[in-house]
Amino acid sequence: MLAGQALVYFIYVVAAASVILAGEAFYLSLAGRRSRFAAVNHRIRRLADEAPAEKTLKSLLRERGLTESGDFVYGFVWLNRLYTQSGITGNPLIFAAVFLLAGLVIALMLTLLFGFSLAAAAIAFLVVGVALPLLVLRRARSKRIQKFAKQLPDALDMIVRSLRAGHPASVAIGLVAREMPDPLGTEFGIVADEITFGLSMEQAVRKLSERVGFEGLHLLTVSLSIQSKTGGNLTEILANLSSVLRERQKLRLKIRALSAEGRVSAWVISLFPLAMFLILQVIAPSYYGKIWHSPVIVPVFTVFGGWALLGDYIMYRMVNFDY
Repeated sequence: MLAGQALVYFIYVVAAASVILAGEAFYLSLAGRRSRFAAVNHRIRRLADEAPAEKTLKSLLRERGLTESGDFVYGFVWLNRLYTQSGITGNPLIFAAVFLLAGLVIALMLTLLFGFSLAAAAIAFLVVGVALPLLVLRRARSKRIQKFAKQLPDALDMIVRSLRAGHPASVAIGLVAREMPDPLGTEFGIVADEITFGLSMEQAVRKLSERVGFEGLHLLTVSLSIQSKTGGNLTEILANLSSVLRERQKLRLKIRALSAEGRVSAWVISLFPLAMFLILQVIAPSYYGKIWHSPVIVPVFTVFGGWALLGDYIMYRMVNFDY
């Protein structure tokens, strides 16, 4: 009788311990996932997977289209640089193959299903397979550089405070890599890892400038190069550079505010003819009669389309400034 009761109590204890251990395992798993998702930047999330720092560095460089040493992989350096500076991750060949395949499919559909000429299909292939990925990369690069430009003055201020507290420059850069979000956090993390694994600070920052494409980083590279060769107060240099970059950012926003009316006017003038054409096609399809079958319609549309594009380019140059 006592043995039976002891067995029952033992089963209760084992069951309770099993429930407690299962709950603890679930909590630790959930907390680990939450910590990875709450990580400040992409590099911290990769390190949270307990991968070695050197392996993480090589992986981050490869997914940006670079070699394990941070150099460009392909012979088309300008195209490789554009892909790297866009911040898009993955194999560049796969990225290009997706657009080329989409352009080929669209060209075949236009030819086989809709009866378009081979010239029209070739133009569609060039637009989708060649021009569109370049536009996507340029747009992504522009947005990434703008975000980086907003973050860089704060990062330099953080480095200045760390240097004034007595930390070495490599530790200050590592602090920025842990505290700042993407894109700056991961990029400075790569710099910190490269310094750890043997590069000088000047070389690592020069590679950073090539990966990002922001001219403010070129100023930082020049400042570090001059300081390393001639000496000087690095803290004061970085503080002045942060102030200059912040003032340039204010000037850029002021210029965009002053040119906002011109940019909106350019969009309205450019899109109004297309909008009216589409509205007429919907509410009065027969408005243009048999003019579509006229032999002069293609030359006329070509000439006026060229003039419209020229006017759009002139307006674009009028409302965009170098600063």
